[in-house]
Amino acid sequence: MDARSERNAVPLAVDLDGTLIATDLLWESLFLLLRRRPLCLFLLPFWLMGGKARLKCEIASRVDLDAAGLPYRQDLLAQLRKDRADGRHIVLATASPKKFADAIALHLGVFDEVISTEPGRNMASGMKRDALVRAFGDGGFDYAGNSRADIAVFDAARRAVVVAPDRAAARWHARNGGELLEAAKPTFKTYVKMLRVHQWLKNSLIFVPLILSHEYFNAPLLTLCVLAFISFSTAASAIYILNDFFDLGLDRRHPTKRNRPFASGTLSIPFGFASMLVLLAISGATALFLPPLFGLVLIGYLIATTAYSLSLKRMLLIDVLTLAGLYTVRILAGSAATMIGVSFWLLAFSVFFFLSLALVKRYVELRSTELPAGERIAGRGYRTEDQEVIAQAGMASAFSSAMVLALYIQSSAVRDLYEMPWLIWPLCPIVLYITIRMWILARRDEMHDDPIVFIISDWRSQLFGVLGAVLLFTAGF
Repeated sequence: MDARSERNAVPLAVDLDGTLIATDLLWESLFLLLRRRPLCLFLLPFWLMGGKARLKCEIASRVDLDAAGLPYRQDLLAQLRKDRADGRHIVLATASPKKFADAIALHLGVFDEVISTEPGRNMASGMKRDALVRAFGDGGFDYAGNSRADIAVFDAARRAVVVAPDRAAARWHARNGGELLEAAKPTFKTYVKMLRVHQWLKNSLIFVPLILSHEYFNAPLLTLCVLAFISFSTAASAIYILNDFFDLGLDRRHPTKRNRPFASGTLSIPFGFASMLVLLAISGATALFLPPLFGLVLIGYLIATTAYSLSLKRMLLIDVLTLAGLYTVRILAGSAATMIGVSFWLLAFSVFFFLSLALVKRYVELRSTELPAGERIAGRGYRTEDQEVIAQAGMASAFSSAMVLALYIQSSAVRDLYEMPWLIWPLCPIVLYITIRMWILARRDEMHDDPIVFIISDWRSQLFGVLGAVLLFTAGF
């Protein structure tokens, strides 16, 4: 018997979470449950008091996972398929509940049997080891795992296959050997994507009240704005992480969002959850150096963005109105941080301008979908036949923002603030150029689905934006 035949004569047991898939189904199913039934949050402690097995099974009974969309480790899966073709007995041995394990086994078609968690029996660590030893004998099986919980099973296996190990499993492999299948390590770019650093540009709106009041060189006020920017940016990144948790299934069906760190499994959900708590702590600590009113605005922002992630983003038109409102909240945050008042004109302009951008985002999503008429795009309240209405509303919002700006320029407030108010008039065509151009490119399918990313990368928008800033600055002297 050659080496390969000898190896295939021994059953192979394969762990699921973190090993076969680059994620953890308990966390995934938990966020899926909370997205659909938020009030179940209050039941979690009672389920957990009944043991981890009960917690898993209670959650699993209320949600369905898409087995086809999970981030499988393709190198391991390819090896399993080859072993199965050679006649090897392969077992899925997982602490995930039976409902999920059976669905994955059915989808992959490479497992001969499934050992999984059932009510009263959490199939992890020692319990998994005992079940495998009873079935195949001590040292009568090979085992593929990835974590500290798998070490007890490694010790009872004939041979270990250590897949994408955590620190404890990596130390075990260094001492005891075995096959090692490593996963790609996260890079600096991965963490930047997790934080959505490019989205921090939105928080520059915090500086708008300072700029419009001509307090450019007021160091104390500028410091307050910087602190507010840090607080809002870290809070926003925390909410983006939370949003990613709730949208894992949807992101994996999206052509570009499936590459996000959590959807792809590059970063683990527990790491993301810890990062979210750290970011919120930084945001809260920074807010302590600012007026109490800023803290209230920040809390309102967190509540609104969480509601958006949980529910509002799936409501027709409510989602875009919420997004436009969240942009405006950033201006209010700048006002609260510096105690500089903001005018009705500014808030009205902000709502109409950012409503147009939010509608661009939805329009691009509708343009890129291949769903037939009458069906909603995943996670949204829109259908493909809504494209024209969305485009009309977006263009109307763009012109409304320019109209509000024109009325403001002609008002007495401008004559009191600016020495040369006529220099501000070009801002109206600049606003129209930026917004209408985005709509034209969106209709041509030539624009990124996020208008903020588009503005960052489009040199024409940047050029006109800088021109507008220069005119605004010059008009004040």
